[in-house]
Amino acid sequence: MNKLQNKVALVTGSGRGIGQAIALKLAAEGARVVVNDLDDEPAEETVAAIRAAGSEATACIGDVTAPDFAERMVQAALENWGGIDIIVNNAGYPWDNVIQKMSDEQWQAMLDVHATAPFRILRAAAEPIRAAVKAEKEAGQTICRKVVNISSIAGIFGNAGQLGYSAGKAAVVGMTRALAKEWGRYHVNVNAVAFGYIMTRMTREIDGEKTLTQVGEREIRMGIQPEFIEFMNRMIPMGRGGTVAEAAGAVYLFCLPESDYISGQVVLASGGLVI
Repeated sequence: MNKLQNKVALVTGSGRGIGQAIALKLAAEGARVVVNDLDDEPAEETVAAIRAAGSEATACIGDVTAPDFAERMVQAALENWGGIDIIVNNAGYPWDNVIQKMSDEQWQAMLDVHATAPFRILRAAAEPIRAAVKAEKEAGQTICRKVVNISSIAGIFGNAGQLGYSAGKAAVVGMTRALAKEWGRYHVNVNAVAFGYIMTRMTREIDGEKTLTQVGEREIRMGIQPEFIEFMNRMIPMGRGGTVAEAAGAVYLFCLPESDYISGQVVLASGGLVI
């Protein structure tokens, strides 16, 4: 039996990497998924993969930091399936620098994508969720909904050279714990997963200079030097970085009905690394 049968899930940044793995995992358990990416092609690839596996999906293309995006994504769920059961705020990227070299634009971009965008999506979903809970209460029903926000070990412990990223991911933790207290009365579980070193295109091994990755209109330098990856693998008790499937599994745990009495928590998916 699929544990998420007919649940409606919103997953930001789900055209690639961890987000795609999350969307596919939820869909494999029966969820209908609103897929998001900046670009059409990766979003439609995820939608096609979900449909090929026998579940339902639709794409909401666009930048999560755009002022109108949150309403569009919420409406995509309501118009297609009439409700919202799961929200995974996954979209994000690192734009790193030490403080003396960090521009206002870099700082603000990290807060916009990691803190403001999830806030707007949750705010846009608040009224539809409240109305659904009211109708369910009148019908004598209690249905638990799920919010899973994505943080990072950088947001828990900080990381040199990632001041803006660490600040944005720390804000996610505060938002998670505050909203768990606000939305408990609506039977919404609000939790966060803080990832350690997960092997994605953003953390791939590079030779020499970091490679440029297009994020909207920006070209962001990403990638990790081989010697640092070797150092991380020595530091991680499990001896390696995590896969995107393992990252998705951590999120999935908070979407299950077995987690209906867990809220306001932050779990590290880091292979045992605590720094």
